Amino acid sequence: MPCYVSSKENRFLAALEQSYASAADVAAARALPALKLAVSHVTERVNRRDKTGGRTFPGLPSNLRRETSFELTAYMTSWSPADAEPPHGVLLQAGLGGAPLSFSGGAVDTITGTQLRLTAAHGLSVGQAVSCGGEIRFVTAIVDTQTVVLNAPFTANQAAGWPVDRTVTYAPASQLPSATIFDYWTPAEAVQRILAGAAVNRVAVEINGDFHQFRFSGAAADLIDSASFTSGQAGLTAFPAEPTPVELDYALVPGHLGQAWLGTNPDQFFTLTSAEVLLDNDLDLRANEFGMSQPRCVAAGRREVTVDFSLYEKPDAQTTQLYQAARNRSPVSVMFQLGEQPSQLCGVYLKSVVLEAPEFLDDEVKLEWRFRNCRAQGVTDDEIFIAFG
Repeated sequence: MPCYVSSKENRFLAALEQSYASAADVAAARALPALKLAVSHVTERVNRRDKTGGRTFPGLPSNLRRETSFELTAYMTSWSPADAEPPHGVLLQAGLGGAPLSFSGGAVDTITGTQLRLTAAHGLSVGQAVSCGGEIRFVTAIVDTQTVVLNAPFTANQAAGWPVDRTVTYAPASQLPSATIFDYWTPAEAVQRILAGAAVNRVAVEINGDFHQFRFSGAAADLIDSASFTSGQAGLTAFPAEPTPVELDYALVPGHLGQAWLGTNPDQFFTLTSAEVLLDNDLDLRANEFGMSQPRCVAAGRREVTVDFSLYEKPDAQTTQLYQAARNRSPVSVMFQLGEQPSQLCGVYLKSVVLEAPEFLDDEVKLEWRFRNCRAQGVTDDEIFIAFG
């Protein structure tokens, strides 16, 4: 038997819950590649002020409320289009709310600028993604049953007959589902954990690091472990054993691979140095009412989607137009493509972003502009779309 538990002998699974804080069936959970899962499970801090005849603290009741929060960090990975969803689809749906929109693909009939015509009916809706030739784009308008308008043109000289690959798109929705995250370790005698009622408050996409990354954080109803489990927790009668581990076979996507499209009539920028897209759901747990020992549901507030990015200034029209748009508070579209190969593509599309005037970073050889807290806007649940191809 090993004398310690290796931090590498760790496996994650996740599944959406049918009802809040009732643990999902572990057999239905999907393996979740991740860097780490940080969990805080602390007792509510209360101040005992009764007089006990001395200065010694006599302790607190054992059944005070507890607060559970988590943050899961993961690299963007390749995925098989034969799978129903990408590896991190469960948490993306928990963070955005909308059920995944799947497009089975097709073939190109004609491409004219941003207008794509397929050889058969597409069945797409505005906001869904299409992928062709190692590039991913988003539908901004439907022309007819075979023709759509895209947010930006393809650049790989795609032409008639090119295959259009399968995509899965995640869109915002008013209601957010909760998830169960299973945290299993080797050896089996180690403490195993389950996050029940995991509600994703923030979704962050980090671009141009060593690898592209996702970060999911939020609050959970309870943290259950194999060492202290009692029947009835999260609706379970026994602590679920880990299913036979599935061999995870995936590729990582280097952080420098991809495309950036910015502007009113978006141009491709090759001067981007870093970017982060952040979605904040402003979640509030229903946890402080009389008679409750743990949260009963989650209420989402006004959604806030922001983007931070930095780029080098060039004395050209497209860079100048970004500055003008920021000063005039004229909305622009923002799209980042992560990766450049089929089954290793992720697209993040914000159709209308009001830029803040950039900071001038002039302490290096090249002048850099940093745009911070640029907020996306929309009409109804349409300020951000995240897709995989």
